[in-house]
Amino acid sequence: MKKVLVATEKPFSKVAVDGIKKVTDAAGYGLALLEKYTDKKQLLQAVADADALIVRSDKVDAEVIAAAHNLKIVVRAGAGFDNLDLDACSARKIVAMNTPGQNANSVAELVFGLLVYTVRNFFNGTSGTELKDKKLGILAFGNVGRNVARVAKGFGMDVYAYDAYCPASSIEAAGVHAVESQEALFDTCDVVSLHIPATQETIHSINFDLVSRLKKGGILVNTARKEVIDEKELISLLQQRADLKYITDIKPDAHDEFAARFPGRYFATPKKMGAQTAEANTNAGIAAANQIVGYLENGITKFQLNK
Repeated sequence: MKKVLVATEKPFSKVAVDGIKKVTDAAGYGLALLEKYTDKKQLLQAVADADALIVRSDKVDAEVIAAAHNLKIVVRAGAGFDNLDLDACSARKIVAMNTPGQNANSVAELVFGLLVYTVRNFFNGTSGTELKDKKLGILAFGNVGRNVARVAKGFGMDVYAYDAYCPASSIEAAGVHAVESQEALFDTCDVVSLHIPATQETIHSINFDLVSRLKKGGILVNTARKEVIDEKELISLLQQRADLKYITDIKPDAHDEFAARFPGRYFATPKKMGAQTAEANTNAGIAAANQIVGYLENGITKFQLNK
């Protein structure tokens, strides 16, 4: 019997686990749970005889791969996959996947929760502004970006997007204005929402020069990755531009400095919140289980990351 291990320091909901078990039971697989573990040694021991592994933000590094003697596939239940060592997986011919799109609506709704909170001056009782008729820029037009655009239209916002890997025609077909560069996006918009992955080309790419292009009163929203922000340069810019605001669901390394220097212009959630809904949790977990069965039974590699 094939064994699927769900290793989650932050556990799935019961509904999600029940859904995963329904999928694995139907395939004739055994399901093992390692939840709320506190020591990496527990993961190394649990993964030793697993054929498949489902994780959330848990680190699957070279040491974990080396300990997983039978592992054939690992699935990150979520879109971001920087917690997976793809090179180590490839070296062992282990397929690595994510579950893109399963938490896209959850992240999009969070963007607007943060935005409403911000334009209403963090609900401090003073008069704020509205989102209607403001220009929203979306940097990266994938699953999340498309959902952000959908919600933005409901607010009556004028929506723009740039994505180096998405044709302008696809952006325009979604009823969104395509711009020619990320610089043009920042030049044009009142608000820019980041949805780029953390890669060699994007790390620290959101810097002084780029963000300084925002209009007066501009807002930068980051529900993507902490690493894409050049924190030192953003702090320098916020010192010079008292009109700008930065909101995020990923605490910067310099969180205390941001909070102390920019009260009323900076907000970070206590932990990453993008996928923290019951629906996203369930959707991603069940999708991961289905992808495992699809690969082990039929060789389906649609969402493989390490091709």
